Amino acid sequence: MANVFKPPCDEAVIRSRPCLAPCTARLRVWILAATIIGSSMVFIDGSAVNVALPVLQAELNASVTQVQWIVESYALFLAALLLVGGALGDRFGRRRIFGAGTALFALASAWCGLAADATQLILARALQGMGGALLVPGSLAIISASFRGDERGRAIGTWSALTAITAALGPVLGGWLVENASWRWVFFINVPLAAAVLVIAARYVPESRGETRRVGLDWWGALLATVGLGALVYGLIESANLGLGHPVVLGALMGGAAALIAFVLVERRSVDPMMPLHLFRSSTFTGANLLTLLLYAALGGTLFFLPFNLIQVQGYSATAAGAAFLPLILILFLLSRWAGGLVARYGAKLPLTLGPVVAALGYVLFALPEIGGGYWATFFPAMVVLGLGMAVSVAPLSTTVMGAVETRHAGVASGINNGVSRTAALLAVAVMGVIVLSVFNNQLDSRLATLDVPAWAQQQLDAQRIKLAGAEIPSGLGDGVSDALERAVAESFVAGFRSIMLVAAGLALASALAAAFMIEGKRPARP
Repeated sequence: MANVFKPPCDEAVIRSRPCLAPCTARLRVWILAATIIGSSMVFIDGSAVNVALPVLQAELNASVTQVQWIVESYALFLAALLLVGGALGDRFGRRRIFGAGTALFALASAWCGLAADATQLILARALQGMGGALLVPGSLAIISASFRGDERGRAIGTWSALTAITAALGPVLGGWLVENASWRWVFFINVPLAAAVLVIAARYVPESRGETRRVGLDWWGALLATVGLGALVYGLIESANLGLGHPVVLGALMGGAAALIAFVLVERRSVDPMMPLHLFRSSTFTGANLLTLLLYAALGGTLFFLPFNLIQVQGYSATAAGAAFLPLILILFLLSRWAGGLVARYGAKLPLTLGPVVAALGYVLFALPEIGGGYWATFFPAMVVLGLGMAVSVAPLSTTVMGAVETRHAGVASGINNGVSRTAALLAVAVMGVIVLSVFNNQLDSRLATLDVPAWAQQQLDAQRIKLAGAEIPSGLGDGVSDALERAVAESFVAGFRSIMLVAAGLALASALAAAFMIEGKRPARP
């Protein structure tokens, strides 16, 4: 799942200039409508697609590796090109790039809905990510360019609140569409929304650019970041099939590491880098981004694998699985304003240490449920505790990132932090996929050793292992053996799920340590 808790901001928000003529109240309403609907498509897809993955896996006969790439291809290009999208808007016109991103996202969504196999869907999702990287930073920049003074703050607040609500409704909407129509409608629904956005933008949204038309574009940085992250993710995901020692896997991992090292060197020498390294001289800024990397890695891996547990093992419907996420997101939404004031009262260190500790307890609670049991006694307590932990963490984290740098760098600092959060989820899905598959295979081997399963049936089941809990039980077995195999597959997946929940708890605790040792404890100065 894409990071639904941190709508991205970028440097364009800070560098934008107002419209040449004041926007009328009616015009501002249309501007907000275009930017909110456009951004909401990206956030809805990020949260709704995960609920559709188990059904999508079955219909497309996809392996867990392919399912991972359906999520990762989207997240990869969205994370790597986010800041470049903002720079393109500054140079060529924000409305123009926003419209291009919207059109590209719509075309890619239509391709997703029409995809005949998993490979086509993966390619279409990559194109969606590129469109989102143009669309989202442009939406905030347009708001910043079209509103002045206090109105600008209220407009950005309205954008943030409404996009958060749509992101919260994403899992429920995705589950309902999967159950009552088709998983394809999770993507098709974007097409009419995008058409409405393009019409509104063409008629009502004024064009704007940065303070100077000569904004640098860090193409080498973007290329190296994309290649580096993509190679690392490819190596990690393919290691599930080929093994960590395979030359292709080792080559991808080493190549990805080399590309990311080259990225740092390029950013160090670039005149206009997409990630200015001098910002990391601040211990607080570095600590906040390390906390983001660890905490959002835990969250991203959890939200990817949880729907498979709920639908394929626990027997939830797609709608019920989507609704299961609501306590988490509603708690975050309702408490975000209160949590935002914690930094002013106690400083950043305390909430950013306690919040991840509470989140870690939530992950431990996710590891407790076995197969069966009602939602209120199994996953609901974990959702509530995780929601409380994230609520205490998210708003103070954003405040800390913005306060750790000079005002003129606030936009790019926020963009870096959001890029880190999306990169964290991107890597977490790949790494946790390796862990889940390894534990699943070990557990299944142990259980099969105690069962009297014919050799031919075991060979068929071995070919299905890559689907994890979605593995199909060979036909032609007696009811007793078939039921025992189904139970063995489900219990093996639960064991793998528990292992990554404990890993997530460890990541959350590590993020608390990063806050405790790297983030300054003093209270911010009063204005």
